[in-house]
Amino acid sequence: MKSTITAAKLIEQLKLQAHPEGGWYRRTYQSVEIINAAALPKRFGENRNISTAIFYLLEKGNFSAFHRIKSDEVWHFYMGDPLMIHVIYPSGELSTIILGNDFEKYQHFQYTVPAGCWFASEPAPASEYSLVGCTVAPGFDFDDFELADVVVLEEIYPRHKEIIKRLCR
Repeated sequence: MKSTITAAKLIEQLKLQAHPEGGWYRRTYQSVEIINAAALPKRFGENRNISTAIFYLLEKGNFSAFHRIKSDEVWHFYMGDPLMIHVIYPSGELSTIILGNDFEKYQHFQYTVPAGCWFASEPAPASEYSLVGCTVAPGFDFDDFELADVVVLEEIYPRHKEIIKRLCR
């Protein structure tokens, strides 16, 4: 039986807001405890919360544009349809992971994007929407967020030009 829960209903009930990379989100957790900048790798520069978490929703026809952050990001599948995460590693390797709940189709319930990798996501073909969660440690701060420049990313990874062009804003 198909669920009657729609993306619009989830956006309203979960009080999600538009995300700069595309899609909808709401921070659901931010640790009270802080990691002092002196204890963090130099790439951070300032204190960070130990961890943060969000709800994140993508609808058919939308995508999360290629971006990278300074921390590892753990993605958790909650409900809806499968979501594809495209990761370009510093080595230039491109990997596509499918988050979902169909174990027999090798979908992942959870996946970690390593710090510093470029990544984008989109609903899998035939998906209406995907509701996932993202947990970041050290905690996410928009100072750690870099949205890809399509021209620059294509120059660095020319063999992935097609997907970069399609999933950049």
